Amino acid sequence: MSEARRLPTLRPRFWEKLPLEKLTQPEWEALCDGCGKCCLNKLEDADTGEVAFTRVACRLLDDDTCRCAHYENRHQFVPDCVTLTSENIQTNAYWMPSTCAYRLLAEGKPLPSWHYLVSGDRNMVHTAGISVRHITVSEFDTPEEDWEDYLFEGEF
Repeated sequence: MSEARRLPTLRPRFWEKLPLEKLTQPEWEALCDGCGKCCLNKLEDADTGEVAFTRVACRLLDDDTCRCAHYENRHQFVPDCVTLTSENIQTNAYWMPSTCAYRLLAEGKPLPSWHYLVSGDRNMVHTAGISVRHITVSEFDTPEEDWEDYLFEGEF
């Protein structure tokens, strides 16, 4: 089924024309590129506020699709899962990956060429090496005191 058929309420190139607070719920959800980075556990330095991404994935992250396995009911399983909105993106952007469409648009930056809304290819996030597909470890199998052993290096 084509993207247009699955998401008939999306306005053409809405992300370039509208501020985040003017998006419909389907348009807001469509911004997610499916990289899975926001579902990684992070470590925040209490002194500096610096956020480090680990390869330790939330228990609900599907490592094949890089999507939440129970998105609609995720708060039942992970009560502290953040629901990102146009109202809270400014305060939450600091822990979102630098490639995240929500963060990029909140910062006034364009979507990257690999983003499926630009490229037309939902798989491009994986092909371009942006996603965390097949590089995560389970939070069930990784004690929190060992998370520092699974830090990502460099830009994220």
